[in-house]
Amino acid sequence: MGFDADYLWANLPALSRGLVLTLQISAAALLLSLLIGVLGAAARHLRVPVASALVAAYVEFIRNTPLLVQIFFIVYGLPALGFGLSLFWSGVLALSVWAGAFHVESIRGGCASVHKGLTEAGAALGLRPGRVLRLVVLPLALRACLPSLLNTSISLLKNSALLQAVGVMELTFVAVDRMAVDFRVVEMFSALLLIYVLLVLLLSLASGRLEAVLQRPFRA
Repeated sequence: MGFDADYLWANLPALSRGLVLTLQISAAALLLSLLIGVLGAAARHLRVPVASALVAAYVEFIRNTPLLVQIFFIVYGLPALGFGLSLFWSGVLALSVWAGAFHVESIRGGCASVHKGLTEAGAALGLRPGRVLRLVVLPLALRACLPSLLNTSISLLKNSALLQAVGVMELTFVAVDRMAVDFRVVEMFSALLLIYVLLVLLLSLASGRLEAVLQRPFRA
């Protein structure tokens, strides 16, 4: 059997519904993971007692365990402990916790790259460490670590495909479901590859625009 464009066109509405769910989950997870990253990096940068150690343990645990296992634990393990969530929010939580660990390290590295003299200047003006972090360190750190944040965000988007393993009806789930029924592997995998490439390119373009905006104050 050759490539059947008509078959792909007929299944476009189903793929579109899966794409919308993929974008919703990825967007929610991206925002939540960035929040986790900022708060975790702040706790480590300020060396907050107990919280800093807990964040460090969380980062090591997440970075050294497979994401698929984390997804299974959240989807099947949490309900057994009395903390059941819908499949949508289970997916968001799993991706957020995973990406958040990488964001913590990226932002913490960005904070460490800020010149010590800037923090000393803030302290000399009478700013408390928390305000120095918020007003001086974090704006510069986020600009410095933007490429790393982008890489993790792209991985988050692509890893959303793993949610099909637990029945989340996102883009990959829809494509695999159609392949199981119609055996049109080439058409569906071609569609998946094209859609994910376009999504990543759009995310990279948006990040490039943001980076250009953040660089304006530092241009000669």
